[in-house]
Amino acid sequence: MRKTKMSFSTTEPRAGDKLSAAVVTVSDSCARGEREDASGPAVAQVLNKLHFQVVAREVVADDLVKIQNLLIRLAREVRFIATTGGTGIAPRDVTPEATVAVCDRLVDGVAERMRSEGTKKTPFAALSRGVCGVRGRALILNLPGSPAGAVESLEAVAGLLPHAMELLSGKTEHAGSSTAALGRRFPSPAPWSRRRMP
Repeated sequence: MRKTKMSFSTTEPRAGDKLSAAVVTVSDSCARGEREDASGPAVAQVLNKLHFQVVAREVVADDLVKIQNLLIRLAREVRFIATTGGTGIAPRDVTPEATVAVCDRLVDGVAERMRSEGTKKTPFAALSRGVCGVRGRALILNLPGSPAGAVESLEAVAGLLPHAMELLSGKTEHAGSSTAALGRRFPSPAPWSRRRMP
């Protein structure tokens, strides 16, 4: 597993860190250094525009246990984890299985929205098995492996992230003023019970 050098705390997320994020690229070839990671930086750039602070970028092989262990660690350090890669139906595509294994709950509607929007551009989006789930107070989202697919999928659900992060922070009120404030903080995207692992 390769780590992009970025500084971050290894302690439990604080209230002020609610917008901290990590990007995980799941790829055998990137992990071996045979191919440059293009999707991770592209996802990080979008998250920065959405006012997340990307404090970690990591590359991990398509290995079920390695992905699980990395997600468990990052869920203690950041509030949002975006993975890219390993969501298809090839034998080594195990990112969804790793994510389900470590999540307390799944948020099926988020993944459904990504696929629905993706099929408007390519029918192959229906083959993506990415999931979205919650571990503790962290939200984990699986994105496709291609840079364009990852960015478009993230932008398709960007408008849902503010309220999701508020709910995970324990803020469950639905006041109109609160929603409006969140809309200003997170701009609209540009056009273009599961068992928890110990």
